[in-house]
Amino acid sequence: MPVETRCGTMKLKSREELIKYREEAKKQMLERSMEKTSIFVGMGTCGIAAGAREVMAAILEEVNKRNLQVNVIQTGCIGMCEQEPLVDVQRPGEDRITYRKVKPSDVPRIIVGHVMHGKIVEDLAIARFEEI
Repeated sequence: MPVETRCGTMKLKSREELIKYREEAKKQMLERSMEKTSIFVGMGTCGIAAGAREVMAAILEEVNKRNLQVNVIQTGCIGMCEQEPLVDVQRPGEDRITYRKVKPSDVPRIIVGHVMHGKIVEDLAIARFEEI
């Protein structure tokens, strides 16, 4: 089965080669994603009902306006439905911070304060996830 790579096409000869190739690709993607700040937006049904689509649109607009090189990632429900819309910010080498009840009008504060300058927006922060 031919597989497209950055260097051309390679032919995998077995299922084991495919699994190995997939795991290596996942590892490389994870390493690349950890080099940049990542912004996670909870887009489960509860998040969407609470306004997550509008928050996602505001984040994308703010990121594009400021020409930021970040990962914006859509996630599902994480179980804190009453706190939706939820937005997590993970800067390289720092704890992942969860923001609660985010409105589109909150997005510039999160982008400028936390994403760009590393300052947690305390009044919206609900959780901190430390690397183990």
